[in-house]
Amino acid sequence: MKRILLSSLLPVLAAVTPVFAQQTPSVYLSGYSYSAGHRSVGAIKTTDGTRLQSPVLSGPDASFFELRGDTLRIKKVKPQARFMEVVVKAKAGKSKISKSFRLVNDEFLHNKVIAHRGAWKNTKSPENSLASLNHAVGMGCEGSEFDVHLSADSVLFVNHDDHIQGLTIEKSTSKELSALKLSNGEAFPTLEAYLKEGLKQNHTRLILEIKPSVISTARALELTRRVVAMVTAMKAEGWVDYISFDYDVCKEVLVLAPYAKVSYLKSDKAPAELAADGMYGLDYHFSLMQKHPEWFSEAKAKKLTINVWTVNDEPLMDWLLKENADFITTNEPELLLKKVSK
Repeated sequence: MKRILLSSLLPVLAAVTPVFAQQTPSVYLSGYSYSAGHRSVGAIKTTDGTRLQSPVLSGPDASFFELRGDTLRIKKVKPQARFMEVVVKAKAGKSKISKSFRLVNDEFLHNKVIAHRGAWKNTKSPENSLASLNHAVGMGCEGSEFDVHLSADSVLFVNHDDHIQGLTIEKSTSKELSALKLSNGEAFPTLEAYLKEGLKQNHTRLILEIKPSVISTARALELTRRVVAMVTAMKAEGWVDYISFDYDVCKEVLVLAPYAKVSYLKSDKAPAELAADGMYGLDYHFSLMQKHPEWFSEAKAKKLTINVWTVNDEPLMDWLLKENADFITTNEPELLLKKVSK
């Protein structure tokens, strides 16, 4: 039998390998909202940096948009629309790409008020319920915060604690969890159900907290990938901001969605480090901001947003308003809304 040297096969392998390795790159935008006063929506990007060739627009709302190079721009606002849909078709290398985007009409409120787990305390709604979300929207909060866990069979559920009604979420099946009812009779909400409800409006942002895993870091990263995948699949990018106590989770979100707004919760990193890693902002407990008041000016100098939690007392609210915090997370959104309205 004739022996074939590996060295003689290298040129063949080099030619064949790229064919098998080649994958169609994922496509995303650097922005997912539009307004009459802000014509540029966002640049079209690919995960591997491939430049799109001859991109064209199609879809039901294509006539409202135009391309300037690789930048998507709005030509006119569709009357009374909460969002518009546009499809970008192009070539990337040898791949053909067709990607549908949902762009939200930016009518989001700017009053600093983030309802912690929705508006539940004074409305008698369960925390993190669809009812608490709708109360936050109805009273005009800038954002409504909620928490996401992964079931044992990889379904995403919305709850603050890692357990509910005697079940540990990560160790329970979706069938077991879906059988649960909240105190107001609602089904235990999945992330899919929560996002569907949140996408019915365009005034209150959805502040999605990815919870650390009680099992492993690998499990937390799997949760992160599934969360970002669902937000992308539901075209909710224009509504959702991300937060987490797990810094690896925050960085993973930015790998998957480089232009997402991601803020860190654990309060153990100075603003300079957050800015260096591309974070949108710091989201720290009020006691840490009292300990480090210099972080207000440092964060602003680094163009980071400042959110402070969980603030329920009037003197703390007054102090943070005086310090011009960008956002204040509270269980008392009604009280804070009265203050900012003055």
